[in-house]
Amino acid sequence: MKLYNTRKGIVVTHKSVHYLLIENNWDDLVNRTNLHRHVVQLKEAATVLSDSEFEDLLNDTLLAPIGSQEVWAAGVTYMRSKVARMEESQDAGGADFYDKVYDAERPELFFKSMPHRVCAHNTEIYIRKDSSWNVPEPELTLFINASGDIAGYTIGNDVSSRSIEGENPLYLPQAKVYEKSAAMGPCLYIPEEPIDKDAVISMSITRDGKEMYNDSASINRMKRSHTELASYLLMGFDFPQGVYLMTGTCIVPGHDFTLQPGDVVSISIEGIGTLENRVALKP
Repeated sequence: MKLYNTRKGIVVTHKSVHYLLIENNWDDLVNRTNLHRHVVQLKEAATVLSDSEFEDLLNDTLLAPIGSQEVWAAGVTYMRSKVARMEESQDAGGADFYDKVYDAERPELFFKSMPHRVCAHNTEIYIRKDSSWNVPEPELTLFINASGDIAGYTIGNDVSSRSIEGENPLYLPQAKVYEKSAAMGPCLYIPEEPIDKDAVISMSITRDGKEMYNDSASINRMKRSHTELASYLLMGFDFPQGVYLMTGTCIVPGHDFTLQPGDVVSISIEGIGTLENRVALKP
Protein backbone atom coordinates (compact mmCIF):
# COMPACT_ATOMS: atom_id res chain seq x y z
CA MET A 1 0.00 0.00 0.00
CA LYS A 2 1.25 3.47 -0.90
CA LEU A 3 0.34 6.93 0.41
CA TYR A 4 0.78 9.96 -1.85
CA ASN A 5 0.75 13.47 -0.41
CA THR A 6 -0.81 15.95 -2.87
CA ARG A 7 -2.14 19.50 -2.77
CA LYS A 8 -5.61 18.04 -3.35
CA GLY A 9 -5.41 15.58 -0.45
CA ILE A 10 -3.96 12.19 0.46
CA VAL A 11 -4.19 9.44 -2.14
CA VAL A 12 -3.87 5.72 -1.41
CA THR A 13 -2.96 3.04 -3.92
CA HIS A 14 -3.92 -0.45 -2.76
CA LYS A 15 -4.01 -3.50 -5.02
CA SER A 16 -3.79 -1.25 -8.11
CA VAL A 17 -6.85 0.82 -7.09
CA HIS A 18 -6.48 4.52 -6.24
CA TYR A 19 -8.46 6.27 -3.50
CA LEU A 20 -8.72 9.93 -2.47
CA LEU A 21 -9.12 9.88 1.31
CA ILE A 22 -11.49 12.02 3.32
CA GLU A 23 -8.80 12.44 5.99
CA ASN A 24 -6.33 15.05 4.75
CA ASN A 25 -4.04 15.77 7.72
CA TRP A 26 -0.78 14.04 6.88
CA ASP A 27 0.71 14.22 10.37
CA ASP A 28 -2.37 12.79 12.06
CA LEU A 29 -2.75 10.01 9.53
CA VAL A 30 0.80 8.67 9.43
CA ASN A 31 1.03 8.55 13.22
CA ARG A 32 -2.01 6.31 13.63
CA THR A 33 -1.39 3.04 15.44
CA ASN A 34 -1.21 0.15 12.95
CA LEU A 35 -1.17 2.49 9.98
CA HIS A 36 -1.68 -0.17 7.34
CA ARG A 37 -4.87 -1.50 8.93
CA HIS A 38 -6.16 2.02 9.58
CA VAL A 39 -5.73 3.06 5.95
CA VAL A 40 -7.44 -0.12 4.73
CA GLN A 41 -10.45 0.94 6.80
CA LEU A 42 -10.32 4.57 5.59
CA LYS A 43 -10.43 3.64 1.93
CA GLU A 44 -13.91 2.17 2.37
CA ALA A 45 -15.28 5.72 2.61
CA ALA A 46 -12.86 7.21 0.07
CA THR A 47 -13.43 8.34 -3.51
CA VAL A 48 -12.15 5.90 -6.12
CA LEU A 49 -10.00 7.57 -8.81
CA SER A 50 -9.58 6.39 -12.37
CA ASP A 51 -6.04 5.73 -13.57
CA SER A 52 -6.09 8.95 -15.58
CA GLU A 53 -7.36 10.99 -12.63
CA PHE A 54 -4.62 9.49 -10.46
CA GLU A 55 -1.90 10.29 -13.00
CA ASP A 56 -3.15 13.85 -13.44
CA LEU A 57 -3.18 14.35 -9.69
CA LEU A 58 0.41 13.15 -9.33
CA ASN A 59 1.66 15.10 -12.33
CA ASP A 60 0.08 18.38 -11.20
CA THR A 61 -0.07 18.35 -7.40
CA LEU A 62 2.35 15.78 -5.92
CA LEU A 63 4.22 16.84 -2.76
CA ALA A 64 6.98 15.12 -0.84
CA PRO A 65 5.56 12.48 1.53
CA ILE A 66 6.15 14.63 4.59
CA GLY A 67 4.22 16.95 6.88
CA SER A 68 5.97 18.64 9.80
CA GLN A 69 8.60 15.94 10.37
CA GLU A 70 12.34 16.49 10.52
CA VAL A 71 14.63 14.44 8.30
CA TRP A 72 17.70 12.78 9.82
CA ALA A 73 20.31 10.58 8.21
CA ALA A 74 22.74 7.81 9.05
CA GLY A 75 26.19 7.63 7.53
CA VAL A 76 28.75 4.94 6.76
CA THR A 77 26.27 2.08 7.09
CA TYR A 78 27.58 0.26 3.99
CA MET A 79 31.15 -0.79 3.19
CA ARG A 80 30.98 1.13 -0.11
CA SER A 81 30.14 4.33 1.76
CA LYS A 82 32.98 3.75 4.21
CA VAL A 83 35.53 3.35 1.40
CA ALA A 84 34.25 6.44 -0.42
CA ARG A 85 34.39 8.60 2.70
CA MET A 86 37.91 7.42 3.50
CA GLU A 87 39.03 8.26 -0.05
CA GLU A 88 37.54 11.76 -0.05
CA SER A 89 39.04 12.68 3.35
CA GLN A 90 42.45 11.00 2.97
CA ASP A 91 44.39 14.19 2.22
CA ALA A 92 42.79 16.03 5.14
CA GLY A 93 43.69 13.25 7.56
CA GLY A 94 40.08 12.35 8.31
CA ALA A 95 40.01 8.84 6.84
CA ASP A 96 40.34 7.16 10.24
CA PHE A 97 37.10 8.75 11.44
CA TYR A 98 35.06 6.88 8.84
CA ASP A 99 36.97 3.64 9.33
CA LYS A 100 36.25 3.72 13.06
CA VAL A 101 32.58 4.69 12.87
CA TYR A 102 31.80 1.81 10.50
CA ASP A 103 32.89 -0.69 13.18
CA ALA A 104 31.83 1.32 16.23
CA GLU A 105 28.89 0.36 18.42
CA ARG A 106 27.31 3.80 17.95
CA PRO A 107 26.31 4.76 14.37
CA GLU A 108 26.86 8.12 12.72
CA LEU A 109 23.61 10.11 12.79
CA PHE A 110 23.14 13.69 11.65
CA PHE A 111 20.36 16.17 11.01
CA LYS A 112 19.54 16.50 7.31
CA SER A 113 16.55 18.76 6.67
CA MET A 114 13.52 20.61 7.86
CA PRO A 115 10.36 19.57 6.00
CA HIS A 116 10.00 22.77 3.96
CA ARG A 117 13.42 22.18 2.36
CA VAL A 118 12.60 18.63 1.19
CA CYS A 119 12.13 18.26 -2.58
CA ALA A 120 9.34 16.17 -4.07
CA HIS A 121 9.48 13.81 -7.04
CA ASN A 122 9.93 15.67 -10.35
CA THR A 123 11.21 18.87 -8.73
CA GLU A 124 14.68 20.43 -8.61
CA ILE A 125 17.45 19.52 -6.20
CA TYR A 126 20.38 21.87 -5.61
CA ILE A 127 24.13 21.52 -5.68
CA ARG A 128 26.37 24.10 -4.03
CA LYS A 129 28.40 26.47 -6.21
CA ASP A 130 31.20 26.52 -3.61
CA SER A 131 31.71 22.77 -4.02
CA SER A 132 33.64 21.19 -6.89
CA TRP A 133 32.45 17.63 -6.24
CA ASN A 134 28.72 16.97 -5.76
CA VAL A 135 26.95 13.61 -5.75
CA PRO A 136 23.50 12.14 -5.12
CA GLU A 137 23.21 9.48 -2.43
CA PRO A 138 20.25 7.10 -2.90
CA GLU A 139 18.93 5.85 0.43
CA LEU A 140 16.12 3.76 1.82
CA THR A 141 14.37 6.13 4.20
CA LEU A 142 12.42 5.01 7.26
CA PHE A 143 9.36 6.75 8.63
CA ILE A 144 9.39 6.35 12.41
CA ASN A 145 6.10 7.35 14.01
CA ALA A 146 5.50 9.23 17.26
CA SER A 147 5.45 5.92 19.15
CA GLY A 148 8.91 5.01 17.87
CA ASP A 149 7.76 2.31 15.44
CA ILE A 150 8.95 2.01 11.84
CA ALA A 151 5.62 2.56 10.09
CA GLY A 152 6.67 3.08 6.49
CA TYR A 153 9.40 3.62 3.93
CA THR A 154 10.22 6.04 1.14
CA ILE A 155 13.09 6.83 -1.22
CA GLY A 156 15.57 9.48 -0.16
CA ASN A 157 18.31 11.38 -1.97
CA ASP A 158 20.92 12.75 0.42
CA VAL A 159 22.61 15.19 -1.96
CA SER A 160 26.15 15.80 -0.74
CA SER A 161 29.07 18.15 -1.40
CA ARG A 162 31.92 15.70 -1.14
CA SER A 163 34.68 18.24 -1.74
CA ILE A 164 33.51 20.23 1.29
CA GLU A 165 33.18 17.21 3.58
CA GLY A 166 36.52 15.91 2.31
CA GLU A 167 38.33 19.06 3.44
CA ASN A 168 37.45 18.41 7.05
CA PRO A 169 34.90 16.09 8.73
CA LEU A 170 33.72 19.07 10.80
CA TYR A 171 32.39 20.61 7.58
CA LEU A 172 29.78 17.84 7.29
CA PRO A 173 26.82 20.14 8.14
CA GLN A 174 27.79 22.47 5.28
CA ALA A 175 28.25 19.54 2.91
CA LYS A 176 24.95 17.92 3.80
CA VAL A 177 22.53 20.57 5.07
CA TYR A 178 21.53 23.33 2.69
CA GLU A 179 18.55 24.41 0.59
CA LYS A 180 17.04 21.55 -1.48
CA SER A 181 19.77 19.09 -0.53
CA ALA A 182 17.21 16.41 0.37
CA ALA A 183 14.60 14.78 -1.84
CA MET A 184 12.02 12.19 -0.85
CA GLY A 185 9.24 10.38 -2.65
CA PRO A 186 7.27 9.59 -4.58
CA CYS A 187 5.17 8.00 -1.82
CA LEU A 188 5.19 6.56 1.67
CA TYR A 189 5.17 2.77 1.35
CA ILE A 190 3.28 1.10 4.21
CA PRO A 191 3.50 -2.69 3.90
CA GLU A 192 1.94 -5.12 6.37
CA GLU A 193 5.41 -6.54 7.07
CA PRO A 194 8.86 -4.90 7.09
CA ILE A 195 10.34 -4.19 3.68
CA ASP A 196 12.06 -7.12 1.97
CA LYS A 197 15.64 -7.25 3.26
CA ASP A 198 16.81 -8.14 -0.25
CA ALA A 199 15.09 -5.17 -1.92
CA VAL A 200 17.29 -3.56 -4.54
CA ILE A 201 18.14 0.14 -4.84
CA SER A 202 19.11 1.38 -8.28
CA MET A 203 20.23 4.80 -9.50
CA SER A 204 20.80 6.28 -12.92
CA ILE A 205 22.01 9.76 -13.87
CA THR A 206 21.42 11.21 -17.31
CA ARG A 207 22.92 14.32 -18.88
CA ASP A 208 21.47 15.79 -22.07
CA GLY A 209 19.66 12.50 -22.62
CA LYS A 210 22.82 10.39 -22.26
CA GLU A 211 23.22 7.98 -19.35
CA MET A 212 26.28 8.98 -17.33
CA TYR A 213 25.94 6.56 -14.43
CA ASN A 214 23.95 3.45 -13.52
CA ASP A 215 24.34 1.09 -10.58
CA SER A 216 22.31 -0.98 -8.16
CA ALA A 217 22.75 -2.81 -4.86
CA SER A 218 20.67 -4.65 -2.29
CA ILE A 219 19.83 -3.16 1.08
CA ASN A 220 20.94 -6.47 2.63
CA ARG A 221 24.49 -5.09 2.44
CA MET A 222 23.72 -2.66 5.25
CA LYS A 223 25.88 -3.33 8.31
CA ARG A 224 23.27 -2.12 10.81
CA SER A 225 19.61 -3.03 11.17
CA HIS A 226 16.82 -0.52 10.66
CA THR A 227 15.66 -0.92 14.26
CA GLU A 228 19.20 -0.32 15.53
CA LEU A 229 19.49 2.98 13.66
CA ALA A 230 16.04 4.05 14.83
CA SER A 231 16.78 3.18 18.44
CA TYR A 232 19.94 5.33 18.53
CA LEU A 233 18.09 8.29 17.05
CA LEU A 234 15.29 7.96 19.60
CA MET A 235 17.72 7.79 22.54
CA GLY A 236 18.22 11.53 22.34
CA PHE A 237 14.99 12.91 20.92
CA ASP A 238 11.23 12.89 21.10
CA PHE A 239 9.41 13.30 17.79
CA PRO A 240 5.72 14.08 18.49
CA GLN A 241 4.91 14.00 14.75
CA GLY A 242 7.35 11.24 13.87
CA VAL A 243 10.62 11.52 11.96
CA TYR A 244 12.25 10.38 8.72
CA LEU A 245 15.61 8.63 8.83
CA MET A 246 17.73 8.11 5.73
CA THR A 247 19.70 4.89 6.28
CA GLY A 248 22.90 5.49 4.32
CA THR A 249 23.96 4.87 0.76
CA CYS A 250 25.24 1.73 -0.91
CA ILE A 251 25.74 3.39 -4.32
CA VAL A 252 28.49 5.99 -4.69
CA PRO A 253 29.66 7.44 -8.03
CA GLY A 254 33.43 7.49 -8.44
CA HIS A 255 35.72 10.42 -7.77
CA ASP A 256 35.74 11.24 -11.51
CA PHE A 257 32.02 12.10 -11.49
CA THR A 258 30.26 15.21 -10.23
CA LEU A 259 26.71 16.40 -10.75
CA GLN A 260 26.09 19.26 -13.16
CA PRO A 261 23.07 21.53 -13.60
CA GLY A 262 20.52 19.85 -15.83
CA ASP A 263 21.43 16.30 -14.79
CA VAL A 264 18.47 14.05 -14.00
CA VAL A 265 18.84 11.68 -11.05
CA SER A 266 16.52 8.68 -10.97
CA ILE A 267 16.41 6.43 -7.89
CA SER A 268 14.26 3.31 -7.61
CA ILE A 269 13.64 0.90 -4.74
CA GLU A 270 11.73 -2.32 -5.24
CA GLY A 271 8.27 -2.08 -3.74
CA ILE A 272 8.31 1.71 -3.41
CA GLY A 273 8.72 3.20 -6.87
CA THR A 274 10.97 5.83 -8.47
CA LEU A 275 12.13 9.25 -7.29
CA GLU A 276 13.37 11.53 -10.06
CA ASN A 277 14.84 15.02 -9.75
CA ARG A 278 16.60 17.50 -11.99
CA VAL A 279 19.78 19.15 -10.71
CA ALA A 280 20.16 22.92 -10.47
CA LEU A 281 22.82 25.20 -9.02
CA LYS A 282 21.87 26.87 -5.73
CA PRO A 283 21.39 30.55 -6.66
